[in-house]
Amino acid sequence: MIPIICTVRGCGAPLRPEGRSFACAAGHAFDRARSGYVNLLQPQDRRSRTPGDPPAAADARRRLLDVGTGEALLEELAETIAGLGLPPGATAADIGAGEGYFLGSLARRFGLDAAGIELSTRAADLAARRYPEVLWLVANADRGLPIADASLSLILSISAGRNPMECARVLVPGGHLVVAVPAPDDLAELREAALGAATREDRSAKVLAGHAPLLEFVARREARERRRFSTAQLEDLLLTTYRGGRAGRLDRVATLDALEVTLSHVILVLRREEEGSPDSAA
Repeated sequence: MIPIICTVRGCGAPLRPEGRSFACAAGHAFDRARSGYVNLLQPQDRRSRTPGDPPAAADARRRLLDVGTGEALLEELAETIAGLGLPPGATAADIGAGEGYFLGSLARRFGLDAAGIELSTRAADLAARRYPEVLWLVANADRGLPIADASLSLILSISAGRNPMECARVLVPGGHLVVAVPAPDDLAELREAALGAATREDRSAKVLAGHAPLLEFVARREARERRRFSTAQLEDLLLTTYRGGRAGRLDRVATLDALEVTLSHVILVLRREEEGSPDSAA
């Protein structure tokens, strides 16, 4: 099992499974929820009483993924990971794992020893119920990853934020970070319908700059498809985007019978340098 650490302030000791709980040598204990996830979130790491995506957004994302909305991205991620040559049982984590579709699917396909880190308890609950073989953790990954140093061969970050220093800390030398960010034309048609305009932003350069010089750039690829969505599915798409669920935007989308929408992501592969390499010694 991936080595996880205590999130109580000033502790950081290893957490060991003890029945339905995880506990450290200092006596701090964290119970598994009925569905199987473990809530490691501390009071100082909460930004609200219900941190993370609201339950409605988690449920909307699950409905969309259940009808195949994420298949193109999943296949590109799978091809990317296949090219890394990871052995069965390699350790992996997904930061901002949502309701678990991508990590759960990839863990099953590649036999990964995996942990999903998510801020929303509703999303973690959905993930744990569908993918019980993965360890699901509720924690604020922006503040810190509840994982021991140099423990992971692979980190995923799919349309989620990430802490570059923490990613470098928990990756083994030679380990990879795979980041998927929305491409400039992602949801362009929906954004035009809901906002009246579709700002096209290239997020990939910002990702690379934010992780240099901790991680080196290895490769870039894209996932792109167009799908026709019903009115209800368009409303779900809005709910899953940042501030997309505002009433005025939902009202505008409710007037549409259906819409063909572009789904596109840029996938970036970064790597922690091997120890002793010329770059790491610089």
